[in-house]
Amino acid sequence: MALRAAILRHVRVPIQTLTLTGPKRQVRGPNGGSLRFLSSHGDDHMTKDDVIDRVLSVVKSFPKVDPSKVSPDVHFQKDLGLDSLDNVEIVMALEEEFKLQIPDLEADKIDSCLLAIEYIYNHPMAS
Repeated sequence: MALRAAILRHVRVPIQTLTLTGPKRQVRGPNGGSLRFLSSHGDDHMTKDDVIDRVLSVVKSFPKVDPSKVSPDVHFQKDLGLDSLDNVEIVMALEEEFKLQIPDLEADKIDSCLLAIEYIYNHPMAS
């Protein structure tokens, strides 16, 4: 217990010396160091329009898809005539495009551009 207290005494940062600076949510510590707090929808997060454009681009570039039929509310199987394997390939292409991994249970639910857009826009790691 005494060892824990001694360690905590050395790593503790006095709160009253921290000051907020700038719109990027940075904090200056007592030694002049800078800390940055990250959030899932910070200033760096993609806009919904960016996500829509990129999702539509991925779907339009799929070999079995007629690009003129692609819109934000298009369903992969009903509107584009794709099968379940094609659906998996599109989700994999979206994972590659946005540099993220979609768990299988979630990937199975993504069967339209709209669902893909919503999932990716709300994913904190999408880039």
